[in-house]
Parts: sequence; C-alpha cells; structure tokens
Amino acid sequence: MKILLDTNIVLDLLLKREPFCNSAKEIFVLIENSDIDGYLCASTITTIHYLVSKSFDKAKAEKIIDDLLLIFEVTDINKLILIDAVKNCGIDFEDSVIYTSAKFCDIDIIITRDKKGFKNSSILTLQPQEFLASR
Repeated sequence: MKILLDTNIVLDLLLKREPFCNSAKEIFVLIENSDIDGYLCASTITTIHYLVSKSFDKAKAEKIIDDLLLIFEVTDINKLILIDAVKNCGIDFEDSVIYTSAKFCDIDIIITRDKKGFKNSSILTLQPQEFLASR
C-alpha cells in the first residue's frame, strides 16, 4: 500500500505538535518497518526544510531532511503535474500540487489533517486516526 503524508502530518511529528504527534509517530513507525510504503511530495520536502530551519538550526534542518529521504519515497513535481494542479486547483494550490503529484504516482491513500484541501480527491483521503483505525 502506497500512502502519501501531507505536510501537516510530518510537521506534527517533527515539531511535537500536541495532540497530533502520537498518531503521526505511529504512522512513521509503520513506514520505517516497511509495513506500508511512505511517500512525500517534493514540495513537502522544501516546505519542511524552510519551516524546521525556523525552529532549529540549519544543520538540524538538513539532518531532518536527510532522515526523511531515507524513510520516504518522493513523488515528482514537473510541468505536467503543475499544469494539471492549476486546472484542478481546489481551495489551496499547495494541496492541489500534492494531490496531483500523488495521482501521477498511483498513491492509494493521502493522510492529512486538512481533508477539506482534498475535498474532490479521487484518492482516498484519511485523517491519521482514521487511517490507524482502519489497519
């Protein structure tokens, strides 16, 4: 099963955002144990680096990115994906890019705490607790 984590799920764990970090950690463990295939969108990587470098120093931010790239596969962003994302842009362009990138990579489930950003998704979209309860 191929799952893609929305940026907010990764940040929940990295920034220890309560009460969300525990369910994010459970999902990370499933990915690290190869129980499921974990994916991040390429734009998520750049966003995470930017945001965690505000909370930590540059070296720590780079270490976090290195660790994420060891655990996760990364979906592509290219011109075709961006064109499709613009055409199908819902509430938020960033979510549209993540969704379109996931669609092009045949992702089975998107895990997010912002389901309204993926309202018209043809990919099953679950909140972390919904995903964990379905296992």
